[in-house]
Amino acid sequence: SPCVFSTAAQQRSTGDECGPEDPHDEPKHPLSDSALEHKAIKLEEQVRDLTERYRKALADSENVRRRTQKFVEDAKLFGIQSFCRDLVEVADILEKTAESAAGEAEPSNPNPTLKKIYEGLSLIEAKLQSVFAKHGLQKMNPVGGRYDPYDHEIVCHVPAEGVQPGTIALVTQDGYKLHGRTIRHALVGVAVESQE
Repeated sequence: SPCVFSTAAQQRSTGDECGPEDPHDEPKHPLSDSALEHKAIKLEEQVRDLTERYRKALADSENVRRRTQKFVEDAKLFGIQSFCRDLVEVADILEKTAESAAGEAEPSNPNPTLKKIYEGLSLIEAKLQSVFAKHGLQKMNPVGGRYDPYDHEIVCHVPAEGVQPGTIALVTQDGYKLHGRTIRHALVGVAVESQE
C-alpha cells in the first residue's frame, strides 16, 4: 500500500487519509456535559418565552380584530344617528301640525278641506313612524314609568295626584332611541308629593 512508504511530513502536507486521525474532525473547543445542559436549559427558556410572547400577540390581535368588528357593526347601526336626530325634529313639527289641524277639524266645523288635510297629515305621521321602526328608531313612551336619567330629562315637577311619586306624569317632548341607544332624551314632568 502506498501509505506504508509515505513519511509523516508528506502525510501532513498532502493531507493523506492514511493517518490515524484527521485533526479537522476534532472539536476545537470541547464543551463539557454541564455546559451543554446549561445551554439547553437556556434555549428551552427562550423557547418558552417566545411561545408566551407569541400567544399574547395572538390574543392581542384577536382582541383588536373583535373590537374593530364591533366598531364596524356599530358604525353600520348608528351611522344614521345624526340624520335621525334631524328627522325626529321634522316628526315633531308634523305631529304638532296634525294636532292643530285636528283641533280645527272638529265636528262643529264642517270644512271638508280641513278634514282632508288632517287625514293626510295623520297618514304621513303614521308612515313616518313605520319608517322609523323599520330602521330601528323608536319613540319612547315614558308616561307612567319610572324616571331614568339615561332616557329622560326632568323639565318640571307636578303634584302626585293618584300617581306614585317619582313616576313620569307628563311628556313635553318625545324621546327617541335608535337600536336601544337614546339619541334624544324625553323631556318629562315627574310626580312629587305635594307639601301642605
